[in-house]
Amino acid sequence: MGERAPAWVADGFGEYQKRLSHWLPLELVEIEPGTRGKGRDPVRAMTDEGGRVLSAFPRNTHVIVLDVAGKSWTSEQLAQRLEHWRGLGRDLAFLIGGPEGHGPDVVARGDEAWSLGPLTLPHMLVRLLVAEQLYRAASLLANHPYHRA
Repeated sequence: MGERAPAWVADGFGEYQKRLSHWLPLELVEIEPGTRGKGRDPVRAMTDEGGRVLSAFPRNTHVIVLDVAGKSWTSEQLAQRLEHWRGLGRDLAFLIGGPEGHGPDVVARGDEAWSLGPLTLPHMLVRLLVAEQLYRAASLLANHPYHRA
């Protein structure tokens, strides 16, 4: 969502983005969040931001929704998924929700749902975790020592 990342998140994401660049180009697209606060409807905010999310990527994109109800994968299983996704020959979009998660339209658009576990995590941290895990998966596929280090 569209808030400014703390320096440690931006630096960490940038580092994994750079490391991934020759295996899997990674682009961060931030979406303006729905308006929240006193007297505001959180469902409306989620619906508004969901519409912006769905219009942010091309129609043929393979969409992975980050959601607590999704599938949890080991690093090795994520590497297998990444190999599968690469074979699709389509762009990938990993969708990280706002404070209330994703609206039903966003969840319905997802081709897959990935869970990082049952914990509630701030989306800035999820951004960094996803980048690191994608790097780890790409490293596994390339037999790079990162995963074993």
